[in-house]
Amino acid sequence: MAEKVFEFLKKHNSVVITTHENPDPDGIGAEMVFSQISKSLGKQPFIVNAVPTPEKYRFLDPENKILVWNEVQAKLPNKAALVILDTSDECNIGRLKEFMPRSGEIFLIDHHEHNEFWPFDGYVDTKASSTCELAVELAIEAGIKLTLENAAAAFAGIAYDTGFFAYTKTTARTFKAAQTLVEAGVIPYKIYQELTENSSIASLQLEKAVLSTLEILGNGRIAVQILRCEDLERCEATLEDSDYFINKPLKCKSVEVSILIKENHEKLVRCSLRSKGKVNVARLAQYMGGGGHITAAGFKSKVGIKETLEEVLIKVNEELDKNE
Repeated sequence: MAEKVFEFLKKHNSVVITTHENPDPDGIGAEMVFSQISKSLGKQPFIVNAVPTPEKYRFLDPENKILVWNEVQAKLPNKAALVILDTSDECNIGRLKEFMPRSGEIFLIDHHEHNEFWPFDGYVDTKASSTCELAVELAIEAGIKLTLENAAAAFAGIAYDTGFFAYTKTTARTFKAAQTLVEAGVIPYKIYQELTENSSIASLQLEKAVLSTLEILGNGRIAVQILRCEDLERCEATLEDSDYFINKPLKCKSVEVSILIKENHEKLVRCSLRSKGKVNVARLAQYMGGGGHITAAGFKSKVGIKETLEEVLIKVNEELDKNE
């Protein structure tokens, strides 16, 4: 499958590399690694995202290689290949959709449960722990020694998507990729500090507000938390500050599914879902127009918080009842 990626790159002189609209460490790390792979093969890479990198993840791009669409769109070469990392939903790349008609070819590299309606070619491996794991394997296959900066970004991506090597998709190949990155000079504890011990006071205040909404439903099997735009404003926080909130309820033995309904500053609603495995939340999210993994998924909602929660709870309860 790696050969398919290299054959794709051989056909193009320039490559525009992007990820999902709200970039996380896995998307960013994969971008950094794939950019180095492309450059090593004589291509001209441009990493371009729909929105700026969240403040707390800027350590992944110390040289500011990641560009923002509205600042560089006119400078990007027509007919450049477009490589989409860490999502199989073209609606999830924001304004980068505007480049799709200008691109020479579109290619996907991802590890999520595949969107069956995705019309483009690509490299999808749902058994991989992360897109960074795939990117590191591609670098190894190409005989490329990653820079320390890119290796650190990739390690952060793998750590983020595996819960520091604890989630179900963590396998021997995950540790092999991580070993390659540590041998390149990455210090795991420094990545841990950046990802988990670098929160702002605003984030702590936001966590307090969201945790106060916690409800345990479905005979103790379902946990629900709500984040409203007023919470963001009152705490002077960002939506990214809530990234880890959804995992908290899963520490409870009886909780099988954690639901976090989030409202951004524009009152647009998103739903994040986590499961211990009895409920395939990827299938549920796909039904709602989103996607993800069996145990971690999400979607954007076209209705309000109350209506979104009601519909999700119906589906989650149906799935839990099937597995009793």
